[in-house]
Amino acid sequence: MTIRVAMWSGPRNISTAMMRSWENRPDTVVLDEPFYAAYLARTGLDHPGREEVLAAQPQDPARVVADLLADDRAPVQYSKQMTHHLDMSADRGWLGELRNVLLIRDPREVVASYVKSRESCEPDDIGIRQQVTLLEELTGADGQDRVPVIDAADFLGDPGGYLFWLCDWLGIDFTDAMLEWPAGPRESDGVWAPYWYDAVLASTRFAPYRPREVELDDHDAAVAEACRPAYETLAERALRL
Repeated sequence: MTIRVAMWSGPRNISTAMMRSWENRPDTVVLDEPFYAAYLARTGLDHPGREEVLAAQPQDPARVVADLLADDRAPVQYSKQMTHHLDMSADRGWLGELRNVLLIRDPREVVASYVKSRESCEPDDIGIRQQVTLLEELTGADGQDRVPVIDAADFLGDPGGYLFWLCDWLGIDFTDAMLEWPAGPRESDGVWAPYWYDAVLASTRFAPYRPREVELDDHDAAVAEACRPAYETLAERALRL
């Protein structure tokens, strides 16, 4: 039976590098943001490469879910998922078919990076508040979380340790192949890669974490602060090795 891993992140995190890591496993197929076209079709938002994205993927979220759950090409399926792509008013019972993980990052760093590629930014654009909703939904009745929360800053301090933990949690073997990959594009990359993936295309491994000097205008600072309580809720549950 295919193990379906869904890594739920907001934009401008280490999510694409994480996808590279998992794709470098010999037993894994990766999916890059399968709900992106459905999200753009539903919201009408103007993102870089919008028409290319709409043409490249199914726009019906039910079709996306069906395709996701029917994909048995490899023993492990890894989907890079953006939390803000979900329609939060729709049924999400299908999440129970996946092994879900939440990948978080400080909202000031997210916003500062996001506005380099897109002029406008609002709280719902960066997915952190939606991650809290998923955390609440995926918490067991016994009060124990059934979804690991990983902070990118912590992960970058010990990628091998966190990947080993995740593989153990999933019941699969860890491989050092997850720590290094060839530079360049992949056939699995979404058509939006030219607009968002410059740094990852040049990468061959996870870069060490370094604190960033973040300067935001008043609007963007307010967006980050609106997401701060949600981030702190998630950070309190984050896995610490």
